[in-house]
Amino acid sequence: MPPKKKAPPPPSQQHCLLLMTKNPALGKVKTRLAKSIGDEKALEIYLRLLRHTHKITVTLPVHKKVFYTEFIPENDLWEGYQKHLQCKGDLGQKMKDAFQVAFDEGYQKIIIIGGDCAELTEEIIGKAFLHLEKSPVTIGPAQDGGYYLLGMNSMIERLFQDKKWSTSEVLPETLKDLEALKIKPILLPTLNDVDEWKDLPEDWK
Repeated sequence: MPPKKKAPPPPSQQHCLLLMTKNPALGKVKTRLAKSIGDEKALEIYLRLLRHTHKITVTLPVHKKVFYTEFIPENDLWEGYQKHLQCKGDLGQKMKDAFQVAFDEGYQKIIIIGGDCAELTEEIIGKAFLHLEKSPVTIGPAQDGGYYLLGMNSMIERLFQDKKWSTSEVLPETLKDLEALKIKPILLPTLNDVDEWKDLPEDWK
């Protein structure tokens, strides 16, 4: 009988998952969604998204850091995760700073996600870490033209510069940057971020 193929090892402790989140507050989260369902329902959806994100990340065998927009709370959903405050600036500056924090601490393979994707799974995040064994960059494309996940095994500052964040141009411009740098990223499945009513899973409506 042929020898059994070994399963790929789980991500090592040199791997770090970064989570960018907004402090949940009425009227300050999911503002596009709130236009159709109101602030209270939008906050409820956002909290549900955060619980989903926690569920799919809490058991991953990697270090985890959560970056808040306003302040670092105590006794919230993210106990057990290292807590940080996002830097000032646009989304690109905030993500670059979060990556830099992790690289400066010696992590070798780093992935960043938000808390907006109800379709994201633990398996997809695990695959992303494995992709970083083969490529310097892995990306999870979002249907709106952005991305729900970005992974790197070294800092590429260009990916965070000169982007119109939260628009459909983000992913094409990011891929263009990588092509110019002669880096071929490994792409994950395209998923849907929750920004508007139409983006919600049917059983959430």
